[in-house]
Amino acid sequence: MLNNLIEYLKKPELYAKSTSKFWDDEHISEGMLESHLNPEGGASRPHRFMDKSVEWIAEVTPVDSYAKVLDLGCGPGLYAERMYGKGYQITGIDFSKRSIEYAISKAKAESMEIEYIYKNYLEIDYDNEFDLIILIYCDLGALTVLERNTILKKVYKSLKPGGRFIFDIHTPKQYEGRKEENTWYVEEKNGFFRPCDSLCLESHYIYENNIRLDQYVVVGIDDRVDVIRVWDHFFTLEDIKAEVNVLGFKYIEAFSDVAGAPYCEESKTMCIILEK
Repeated sequence: MLNNLIEYLKKPELYAKSTSKFWDDEHISEGMLESHLNPEGGASRPHRFMDKSVEWIAEVTPVDSYAKVLDLGCGPGLYAERMYGKGYQITGIDFSKRSIEYAISKAKAESMEIEYIYKNYLEIDYDNEFDLIILIYCDLGALTVLERNTILKKVYKSLKPGGRFIFDIHTPKQYEGRKEENTWYVEEKNGFFRPCDSLCLESHYIYENNIRLDQYVVVGIDDRVDVIRVWDHFFTLEDIKAEVNVLGFKYIEAFSDVAGAPYCEESKTMCIILEK
């Protein structure tokens, strides 16, 4: 066991995968759903921010011109429901089975005609179908370079001519002053990672080209070890412009967040609007 832990605590190769299905883990996905549904935020942004965000999205992409929407990484449907309430026709895709099942159940109970699909959004295959595509909560930065290229190409293909893509990412300010570090703590029964008591070894690693990793090595009392890796690529405005321009997108505007705050280099996030 000790030898295994020592290996797990070595700095992993760039974009090494987690050893477990984080999004569909029976215990973790239950906690993630609870966090999504917490009005103060956690796995999602605070619900009052979402309300403001949807109001802004409805201003920059009014339903009369951008009626058909694809919500990538929709989770339990928090944005989808709000946009449906504005009159948009929504399709939501997410790779968490528990979140999608919740979203489908709620839509059915409240007679909301929203299509939810349990799927890895890297596998979408639409062609000139949507007026607007959103990817919110800095998901793009969690992808590898190849995965980002894949989803950006698929988004471009999925949009109708003149369709728009709204997404947010982290900026260098998100990690300003943060160094590589290791820490540990004990989670008692029914913690975030396990239903049983467990030891969590948490690490933050820095890589070249604006890439960071938060790694969690979780050891249960049953000696089972899981390694969960959450990657993030942060961008300057110039970085993201260069990445999307080669794919054919027309850059429209940058904001500090997905609620339309004016662009500021001091912001930890950045929201981009692109057009096909």
